[in-house]
Amino acid sequence: MYHSVDDCRDDPYRVTVSPERLHEQLGRLRRRGLRGVGVAALLEARALGTDRGLVGLTFDDGYCDFVDNALPLLRHYGCGATLFVLPGRLDGVNEWDPLGPRKPLLSERGIRTAASAGIEIGSHGLTHVDLTHVDDRVLRAETEDSRRRLEELTGREVPGFCYPYGTVDRRVADAVRHAGYRYACAISPGDLTGEFALPRVHVGQEDAAWRLELKLRLHRLRRRPSPAPEART
Repeated sequence: MYHSVDDCRDDPYRVTVSPERLHEQLGRLRRRGLRGVGVAALLEARALGTDRGLVGLTFDDGYCDFVDNALPLLRHYGCGATLFVLPGRLDGVNEWDPLGPRKPLLSERGIRTAASAGIEIGSHGLTHVDLTHVDDRVLRAETEDSRRRLEELTGREVPGFCYPYGTVDRRVADAVRHAGYRYACAISPGDLTGEFALPRVHVGQEDAAWRLELKLRLHRLRRRPSPAPEART
């Protein structure tokens, strides 16, 4: 799980990796015989039993530096990825991070550029709010409206959702499923399991080769069976 790919000297939340570090990390994957793909592609390959050697790569928030810095490196290494964006904050900034620094978010054109390059576009909600603390009206807008806007923008299916802040409960997971998504990513989904509570591992600037290797191994221990969750009635 990545966020911003840029100068990371001013990075109080440790969500930024430098282009040089990403270059090193993707090179490490290649040397191990691994290749990054988007989450939808990974799940499809897993269902067919052809996922050996594949690693899901995700980039949250939709920063402008994805197109400028991450996309060329992904192309260089022949990798795919999923980019989770916020259609309610196009051309905006990361206002949800009170300590800053302010980072510009992708425009419609930037999202189309990524999609045209083969990057899977997913929804991160409309505006980056904690969905476990909103009412049903806002929850529907953040899940259903964001998907509709992105599909209109890209002309493609938007199969995946990423919970802002990684927080999810049963109500939110059910809302995402009802909105038509095929999967959703969290960080540590607690007791929830299945394709609407996929766990991920944060990758940061400090993750040199040995740390990256450790995280890959630990993540394998977290993988769980993926039955779709049932809605409460």
